[in-house]
Amino acid sequence: MRAIACALIGALTLATAAAAAAAAADDMSNMPGMSAAPAAKHGKGVGVITAIDAKAGTLTIHHGPIPAVSWPAMTMTFKAKPANLLAGLKVGQTIGFDTTVRGMSADVTAVRPQ
Repeated sequence: MRAIACALIGALTLATAAAAAAAAADDMSNMPGMSAAPAAKHGKGVGVITAIDAKAGTLTIHHGPIPAVSWPAMTMTFKAKPANLLAGLKVGQTIGFDTTVRGMSADVTAVRPQ
């Protein structure tokens, strides 16, 4: 009986320690500098519009390198934020643009015809 009681106490101790560790990990995301979300990077680029999807609110741009966000030249699709940035743009048009990058997500936040 004593062995069962010791085993139960040990199991409860481990469960309590695991719950405390999980709670501490959750609390770290609220600490300054310990965000779970990646920090946003901002950059400016120049490129040619290759596709516009007004329904999805996206803009595909073949752009040159953007050093501020560590990108080489490439073609990629951006979410337009706000979506009204797409108004008046045309496929084949050269633009300057501002981008905000968070992890694998990139938004175009401003557009300047070139």
